[in-house]
Amino acid sequence: MRNDDVLVVREVTAGYGGPPIIVDVSLSLGMGEIAAIVGPNGAGKSTLMKAVVGLVKASGGSVRLDGVELRGMSPEQLVRHGLSYVPQVANVFPSLSVAENLRMGAYLKRRAWRERADEMAQMFPDLAAAWRRPARTLSGGQRTMLAIARALMLDPKVLLLDEPIAGLSPRMESVVWEHIVAVRDAGVGVLVVEQNTRRALLHADRGYVMVEGRNRLEGTGAELANDEEIADLYIGRA
Repeated sequence: MRNDDVLVVREVTAGYGGPPIIVDVSLSLGMGEIAAIVGPNGAGKSTLMKAVVGLVKASGGSVRLDGVELRGMSPEQLVRHGLSYVPQVANVFPSLSVAENLRMGAYLKRRAWRERADEMAQMFPDLAAAWRRPARTLSGGQRTMLAIARALMLDPKVLLLDEPIAGLSPRMESVVWEHIVAVRDAGVGVLVVEQNTRRALLHADRGYVMVEGRNRLEGTGAELANDEEIADLYIGRA
């Protein structure tokens, strides 16, 4: 942990009512950084993400954003404190247009939504070209961009992304990652869970490897991606 960390998760234990899925998991993230959570299937990565945003109740530990404890807050309170979350599925309103989805993302400041939406259109040109189209007509990659843009409408400090490139073509994976990097470069902290571990780590400033619900390794993304022993045990070779 560093003094400039904006999100600090400490020794979080959580599950779904039975034995805990994650145990004493810790991580931290600074503004303008990408932190990637990787590991084998069933490691508890998405459970950790849901515990951070309160969708899974944590039985221990703390989650702090700018020093403020988030556990127990409502979704609206989390958003007001600067935390946005994009789940893997059901992350856009399919019957609403691109513009309407963005307006819904700005529900806490409706009077100023259009200026922010114009900024999202500049950041995501594909969305500007589909401004009036229903979200259900977009490609998978475009829907992911819309979900990210909608989450950015309230100008969060930290953006959580759960497997944002799942099911996308290799070309669209690259496009979406370009946008994620652009969000990071704009000063937002990005915490991402990803199955394509090598790509995620190579983009990440920090990396966390989870195995069987626990922290197993951490370091810079490049260190983890290029360590041969780590690749053999947890990541797989390129």
